Amino acid sequence: MEIRRIYEAYPIELLLQADPSKKLIQQYLERGKCYIGEEGGEIVGVFVLLSTRPETVELVNIAIEEHYRGKGFGKALLIGAINMAKEQGYRVIELGTGNSSIDQLALYQKCGFRIVGVDIDFFTAHYEEEIIENGIPCVDMIRLRQLL
Repeated sequence: MEIRRIYEAYPIELLLQADPSKKLIQQYLERGKCYIGEEGGEIVGVFVLLSTRPETVELVNIAIEEHYRGKGFGKALLIGAINMAKEQGYRVIELGTGNSSIDQLALYQKCGFRIVGVDIDFFTAHYEEEIIENGIPCVDMIRLRQLL
């Protein structure tokens, strides 16, 4: 898979699979850097890195096209995001995911992220519509971090 930065024509529908708020996506696209992963000229996935503090970057969105899921592309894209952060000189990469995002939580930890906190009621405070995933209400944000 080839990973490259894009500057316009962002794959909004794909970004919406990881974050249902167009408003929040637009806000972090204005401040962050968006990358796509391609395989055979087709977009496999997308991620956005946002500098939050000196030497710290946050992975604010990562999504894989549905028909590519379960084939190792998500892990490859996540490792690509980690490597991109290292190449850009960051020493810490952080991310947040929903308490109901069971598969994502497992993947992040398999790739070296550690749980460092919980933002209680994050999703109920910042999203108008209720989010249900894996039959679980998405209410709290689980915060994870990896030292690079």
